[in-house]
Amino acid sequence: MEELDLKKLEGRVDDLIKTIDRLQSENKTLRDSHSHLQGERARLLEKTELARTRVEAMIGRLKAIENDG
Repeated sequence: MEELDLKKLEGRVDDLIKTIDRLQSENKTLRDSHSHLQGERARLLEKTELARTRVEAMIGRLKAIENDG
């Protein structure tokens, strides 16, 4: 009976080790993805700000043209 319990325990420990390995791999994948998405978000915010600046400049020029004309 004790040997059967020991085999069950060994099996359970092996399962836990496999689960830990899988979770560590998933965690690394998620961290890498998160890092990539943060970089992409920063680039998009920068592009958005540049577009906003350009649009505001165009609006200012159009208003100036309208006031001159």
